[in-house]
Amino acid sequence: MIRLGAVIVGGMLIAALAGPWLSPYDPSAQQLPLRLAGPSWAHPFGLDELGRDVLTRVLVGARISLLVGLSVVAVSAVVGLAIGAVAGYFGGWIDEAASRLIDLLMAFPGILLAIALVAMLGPRLDRVILALVVIGWVGYARLTRAIVLRTREREYVQAARAAGARDGRIIVRHVLPEAMPALTVQATLGMAAAIIAEASLSFLGLGVQPPTPSWGTMLDAGRGHLLDAPHLTVFPGVAIASLVLGLNFLGDGLRDALDPRG
Repeated sequence: MIRLGAVIVGGMLIAALAGPWLSPYDPSAQQLPLRLAGPSWAHPFGLDELGRDVLTRVLVGARISLLVGLSVVAVSAVVGLAIGAVAGYFGGWIDEAASRLIDLLMAFPGILLAIALVAMLGPRLDRVILALVVIGWVGYARLTRAIVLRTREREYVQAARAAGARDGRIIVRHVLPEAMPALTVQATLGMAAAIIAEASLSFLGLGVQPPTPSWGTMLDAGRGHLLDAPHLTVFPGVAIASLVLGLNFLGDGLRDALDPRG
């Protein structure tokens, strides 16, 4: 499972990075006389409604999706790790305030909150990332807090505290390492969720704006040609499904490897 996930994700990453060499076409170049042409040797994924090469646009869209996924996971994990660790270790009013904030944000459906934030901030890639971070750090904070609450009472933590170690050192050296395996799995699955969320926002016109290729905008543009040009939706749809499936395989495999008890 973990090998299959690594192969899928690694292949998608290589394809995204090597996009300019895999396809000789400009993602914005138009060949209007050939618009909606199906797959061929010259254009393996066909052409879209403006005569642009679909393969090239799928490869560029892969870079957008991976950028969003990695950015959202990196920032969300750091913010959630910090808040969850401080809340779980110190407890008291700090833990109470953090817990109420987490409960408040979890009470709203994540995608609806992201839609509202992007609608207020404006549809741009950096604002999409910001909106997804606002809803994404909560899961990391909740997981970290639960692990820290359990870990802070262990004997080696109590011994470090009795030896005069500072709280910051105890958290970094003794408490957080216990949370790393679970957070690694959470990050892998969270990246898949961020990619789906970005595609959803772009599909609704709230994400990446044309002419920049995005899997979500490609699905939106192709839904009007499901009968006469299904390749416009099939290939970006397969790309999204493959990458998300690979990330889920990778996350499940990491969970089994890092926690054999299941």
